Amino acid sequence: MATDVVEGPPIEKLFGNVELVAEDGIPLESTWHLFCIYLLIDSIVWQFRGRDDYYAGGNQFIYFSEQQARNKDFRGPDCYLVLGTNKEPLREYWCVWQEGGKYPNLIIELLSPSTAHLDRTVKKNIYEQVFRTANYYCYDPATNTLDGWELVNEVYKPLVPNEQGRLWCPQMNAWLGTWDGKYQDREAIWLRFFDTNGVVLPIAKEAEQQRAEAERQRAEAERQRADQAEAENAKLKARLAELENRKDDKP
Repeated sequence: MATDVVEGPPIEKLFGNVELVAEDGIPLESTWHLFCIYLLIDSIVWQFRGRDDYYAGGNQFIYFSEQQARNKDFRGPDCYLVLGTNKEPLREYWCVWQEGGKYPNLIIELLSPSTAHLDRTVKKNIYEQVFRTANYYCYDPATNTLDGWELVNEVYKPLVPNEQGRLWCPQMNAWLGTWDGKYQDREAIWLRFFDTNGVVLPIAKEAEQQRAEAERQRAEAERQRADQAEAENAKLKARLAELENRKDDKP
């Protein structure tokens, strides 16, 4: 998301004449960026299923100070995760002072030619020095490059990729890396999470498909066992009938 903003509809007024807006009217760089944000959030939601102590958002402004709000110096991560908060209600933006002072624990930016420099410099500095976000990742789809940092002693240290080029993400207890596959009926290279065994973490739809496929395979295996048992019974009956016939044929 671009950091320069045009006037948008006021959502709430704070500090007298300070307006908090949810949109800047500037579209994302591409449909890929939009869908990849959805995919990352879907992955987080599935991984945290059954939990209510987190919030996952994306393509939203984060308000963190009165001066920042007055200056319209908006920062909008492509994907972020806040731990130790409430999943509901849905937010139109994340306002730190309305959320008990909580900042994102995880931020992912999907780079583009117009945002790459800001994402790697200005935003990175803010996430490190103001947000104190534990982990920050930048993925450039144009070069298929993934970089990440971990906050160590209040300073970002680069993360070292594994053999597959993936970076560890403690907040998800998973690896973050690229995946070549289909999402929203579009074949592309997407950014996704992987479990400790290297298996891609599913979204809800994929998990349901996997469950249905496992059930189909179970039913097929059960049918094959039943067919095999029936065939064995038929052979046994035929053998017994053969023995009976031989017995009857004896003088």
